[in-house]
Amino acid sequence: MPEPDPHKENKMATAEVLPIDKPANWAAPNSYMISTEDLWKTYDMGSEQVHALRGINLRIHRNEYVAIMGPSGSGKSTLMNLIGCLDSPSKGQYWLNGQLVSELDDDELARIRNKEIGFVFQTFNLLARATSLHNVELPLIYAGVPAEERAERAKAALTSVGMGDRMNHKPNELSGGQRQRVAVARALVNKPAIILADEPTGNLDSQTGNEIMALFDRLHSEGNTIVLVTHEHDIAEYAHRIVHIRDGVVAKDETKR
Repeated sequence: MPEPDPHKENKMATAEVLPIDKPANWAAPNSYMISTEDLWKTYDMGSEQVHALRGINLRIHRNEYVAIMGPSGSGKSTLMNLIGCLDSPSKGQYWLNGQLVSELDDDELARIRNKEIGFVFQTFNLLARATSLHNVELPLIYAGVPAEERAERAKAALTSVGMGDRMNHKPNELSGGQRQRVAVARALVNKPAIILADEPTGNLDSQTGNEIMALFDRLHSEGNTIVLVTHEHDIAEYAHRIVHIRDGVVAKDETKR
């Protein structure tokens, strides 16, 4: 892989990928939202070891819109779990928003997840018996935000995604697209460092999926950093940069526009 040209200017914020065979001796500068250095994830499967990630070196700037693509078994879901602080690497280091999180314990990771990451999942992950408002309030409850402030922030988040008139509806009273909008509001309510979306249109029809992706476009234009994990090429095309994962390594990294 050719060395990046430090003199080449790009109007978009782009990420740099360091070749696996090159020592990664950089520290995580504050200008990067995500920095990984020689990131490995190994699982013991009986007498064998399976290397799901094999030395990922990745840098993502603030306000980037990045899609991570790869076939089943490529390691993209494992990488998502590490970026989302849902798991810890077997080897290597990971900085999120300037903080080294790869060496934190489970309690500290939980705190970072709630503070720094807004998750949007394919299956929405909403509480069935709770209203839209209460579902969006949940991250704030975990953060210890007072009730009055919780309600105000949750209402503002729902309004921002076009769900202001559905605050008291439960998930079974909403369409799939409306449920995903509630999930996006929940991801936004804590003002996280990044929005991490895992196959966010997987359970939606094409038209509704396009509406949700248009919402992500708007969120990015408002300054949010978005990392989108998908296996669908048409969904990845919404991102400004696509990182292809194969066999646990970065196979290709392309900036689109």
